[in-house]
Amino acid sequence: MSDAGINKSAILLMTLGANEAAEVMKYLEPKEVQKISSAMVALKNLSREEITNVFDEFHQVAAEKTTIGMDSGEYIRDMLTKALGDDKASGLIDRILHNSDTSGLESLKWMDPASVADLIANEHPQIIATIMVHLEPDQAATVMALLPERLRNDVMLRIATLDSVQPTALQELNDVLVKLLAGNAVGKKSIRGGIKTAAEILNYMGNQEAVLESVRGHDAELAQKMMDEMFVFEDLLEVEDRGIQLILREVQSESLIVALKGASEELREKIFKNMSQRAAEMLREDLEAKGPVKLSEVESEQKEILKIVRRLADEGQVVIGGKGEEAYV
Repeated sequence: MSDAGINKSAILLMTLGANEAAEVMKYLEPKEVQKISSAMVALKNLSREEITNVFDEFHQVAAEKTTIGMDSGEYIRDMLTKALGDDKASGLIDRILHNSDTSGLESLKWMDPASVADLIANEHPQIIATIMVHLEPDQAATVMALLPERLRNDVMLRIATLDSVQPTALQELNDVLVKLLAGNAVGKKSIRGGIKTAAEILNYMGNQEAVLESVRGHDAELAQKMMDEMFVFEDLLEVEDRGIQLILREVQSESLIVALKGASEELREKIFKNMSQRAAEMLREDLEAKGPVKLSEVESEQKEILKIVRRLADEGQVVIGGKGEEAYV
């Protein structure tokens, strides 16, 4: 969801009323709730025209939707249960819908990374790997960074080689987490491991060299495949100009200045040429005027921009791809 979309959602929910907004929030992911809630807090002095425009757009989008396909899982579950009875329908429903209860695992998404790390630190690395691939990559990366280095490297190797998890094993893990958390979050989602998931998590982590070196010690080919899947800030050089322009529309100028402090001259020039002449001149001046910046701050801003890049890539607006080179921000 873009920043504009988040602000529109915040305006819509603020005008719906607390009860109605709460009902909508129940269907959102943790990160969506956090972003929209923050935007709601920041809303000030909205004009009647701004509110009207949001409602008009909402009505237009809603008018194009139909009820076909909405809550189809619940409809099918209810239909089969009535037709076959609870016992016969149960197994068939699970095979068709593939959505066994994962409320315990879903609860972890609402926890801060330090609490998740404390909860799982003493578990077997394979269990930790299974939990990590269920989380969003940025949350998983933060949790992984809090684990001891040896354990962290072991878990990353297991994530990269994790093919699938048997439903019974996943259910047992979920049941244990439910008891530990006494959680009641409801969610249905399949999980996946493998090289791509490991690379996505690694993209958000610091000290990537050490983790890759550990994996390389076990399997050099696997480490190379992970690197091929990774996308780092310098890989923006491979993004077409139109994609760069789309990215720049969503990046705050101060964030871009800090991020470019750690970028190559070639990447800077690519950014400049995809801006108006006036905007490029101002950015050059701001970069020259900006004093020394901590490397950690540069890396942090670059990772925030990469989040935008990945979202645009997921939406099909930008094409990205790792080059497999050992270039780290």
